Amino acid sequence: MPYDYDLITIGMGPAGMAGSAMAAEMGLRVCGIEKNKLGGECMNVGCIPSKALLRMAELRHSVTRLAEMELEPLPPPAVKQPFPRIQAQLDYILREKTIDKFKKVELVMNQGAASFVDDHTVQVGGRRISARRIFICTGTRASRPPIPGLDTVDLLDNENLFHLAKVPESLLVLGGGAIGSEMAQAFARLGSRVCVVHMDAHLLPFAPPEAGRLLEEQFTREGIAVYNGRRIAAVSRENGGVRLRTAEGEDLAAERLLLAAGRTPVLEGLALEKAGVRFTPKGIPVNDNLQTNVPHIYAVGDCNGTVLFSHAAMHQAMIALFNILRPRPLKKSFRRYAVPWTVFTDPQVSFVGRLEAELSAAGVACEVLEAKYGDFGAAIAENVATGFVRVFAGRTGSVYGACVVGEGSAEMINEWALIIQKKIRLHDVALLQHSFPSMSCLNKSIGEMWMMRRMRSSPFMRRVMTALMRR
Repeated sequence: MPYDYDLITIGMGPAGMAGSAMAAEMGLRVCGIEKNKLGGECMNVGCIPSKALLRMAELRHSVTRLAEMELEPLPPPAVKQPFPRIQAQLDYILREKTIDKFKKVELVMNQGAASFVDDHTVQVGGRRISARRIFICTGTRASRPPIPGLDTVDLLDNENLFHLAKVPESLLVLGGGAIGSEMAQAFARLGSRVCVVHMDAHLLPFAPPEAGRLLEEQFTREGIAVYNGRRIAAVSRENGGVRLRTAEGEDLAAERLLLAAGRTPVLEGLALEKAGVRFTPKGIPVNDNLQTNVPHIYAVGDCNGTVLFSHAAMHQAMIALFNILRPRPLKKSFRRYAVPWTVFTDPQVSFVGRLEAELSAAGVACEVLEAKYGDFGAAIAENVATGFVRVFAGRTGSVYGACVVGEGSAEMINEWALIIQKKIRLHDVALLQHSFPSMSCLNKSIGEMWMMRRMRSSPFMRRVMTALMRR
């Protein structure tokens, strides 16, 4: 039967935008459906506005760092509300830098959510649209944990945080993961009194414990209170603000409460059962090609529950599209690609590959190599000597994983992602010239460290080197 389009993308966030724009450039007929704003969560209420807020907070905080560097301090700048500027920037990005990329895509915007009629057809705004293939790219939203009283308070989450009228005088942050940690530091640097409460043993529970401890030490220096390993007994409204009680006995109060305790896939309203697509509370299961159990329907990005990052969502859309066009022997598994991530706190925390604990559990022997920012002259001179580069490697120089905590780690981790993905060995890292004195020289020092260890651990190699030197 004839279809209206070659491809429908449901949701025009990072995955939907990447998939639809690329497919349209290939000459395919594409329809992109978005119930809210183009750009989805990432552009409008996620990674883009949060990084803008972090940069504004960092600039304000830099004034206070002058005293640390024994320079004449300046008076703290007056706090101007950052949120109108952020919204203006987002409007500019959408109007001037984004919409033009989709001239070849038919956009169905602000007409409600799409729902399946059958496995080739969706309905939106009273209109039925069919396609040969469909990408589900609906993303996630903030989870609502079952905490007594949570539904009685005026919660903040990423969807309404950037529409605040003003920076609150005090803020309780529920959750010490990436979003909770980033926003805790941003609001503290903008003048809020901030307290972080979460259930895990340290901040950033998905990162090495040392990374969480370094970040907590920085938070303490900045006046951010951190309560690790806490269970929330109840939340309630009080005196125009919010009160939180922990099972361990703390009684905490603040003007506002930010909920940052995990993510939930957005699947309601899709009527997936009408298309025969299987799903769970954790997302839509997919195979290596990102196909659901219905082969011509793909679940791409956060909604499949595999890796919840915007860059992973965009990459998955590209892989899914290429796999449609490739014959079976040439199809690529999206799971084979390295996925770096960064928490944009100060210090930044980045990781790619497998942690030491994961390698140990899998019975994989690894060597741990670490270079400290505090041993690098440029980091000391620039007053950014907190952090480390830690790499988990095999004896022959293969790299299993890397963690970078410190200045510039968001850029440095991409080198390690390429190293892992392309199976580059550490001697090649040592022989790659790095621009000096950039912080990425610490990456090079890991390669040099590995080579020196090989020399020290091999008497034969030392004898060979000595003989060659003395000939």
